[in-house]
Amino acid sequence: MWVILALVSALCLGFYDIFKKLSVKGNDVLMVLMLNTVFGALYMSPFLIDGISQGNRGFGNSLSGHLQILLKSAIVLGSWLLGYFAIKHLPLTVQGPINASRPVIVLVGALLIFGERLNWIQWLGITLGFTSLFFISRIGAKEGFSIKHSKWIWMSIGATFLGAVSALYDKYLLKSFSPIEVQGWYSLYQCFIMVITISIIKGNKKQIGDKFVWRWTIPCIALFLTVADMAYFYSLSLDGSMVAIVSMIRRGSVIVSFLYGVIALHEKNIKPKLIDLSILLLSLALLVIGSQY
Repeated sequence: MWVILALVSALCLGFYDIFKKLSVKGNDVLMVLMLNTVFGALYMSPFLIDGISQGNRGFGNSLSGHLQILLKSAIVLGSWLLGYFAIKHLPLTVQGPINASRPVIVLVGALLIFGERLNWIQWLGITLGFTSLFFISRIGAKEGFSIKHSKWIWMSIGATFLGAVSALYDKYLLKSFSPIEVQGWYSLYQCFIMVITISIIKGNKKQIGDKFVWRWTIPCIALFLTVADMAYFYSLSLDGSMVAIVSMIRRGSVIVSFLYGVIALHEKNIKPKLIDLSILLLSLALLVIGSQY
């Protein structure tokens, strides 16, 4: 069941990336990010209110618990901030595969921190994942996004690293708190942090970058992310789930955003990118098959 939930999460994340790309193009990234946190908090508010009315069993009024969730919110926001700027300036067919490298970092952390062990099928899948990363780095350089000179590439890498840290931290949090508690409270705290941040920035009365334009794709960002996170958290909370495998399966979201980049955005160098995507697909398939043994 945890594998199926991870696949559902991956599908929703693919649409999340598409709506994110449509929302930030020529738009104020910080305002789009803030509205994403506001809608995310609104979507989670019924679960949060229900949890508060029941006394948040397992969470309670623990200051330590709230501080742990606050740290989670800060990590995710850092990842989002870098990721939003990266996806605004990078092609989806480049940014997506970079983001798909997150399981590599998660794998190392899972092995060192949680003592997770992979069988030979899963190791083969991870090896193909590394191969996919090598190919996409070469393709990105051909399109003018060299790792040596492009700050957007480094922002994407930074977002990926913080996302991996968040994934490892999730496994730790879910040992003490329920998935709904974690998702509900961190969504609320993210909203508070971003509203305060935007208020300070806008208070300077200086326009930084593009002006904000409302688009109906903006609430869709939080909608698909909320569903993706729900499936993700419940997947990690189930017995036998492995954070390294769940994280790798979630990166299958690149398939959805990749196809959109090819069909709708007409991005370049499709043939080598298709080869890279095929390697990634095979890698994900091996991880799913390996999880059944």
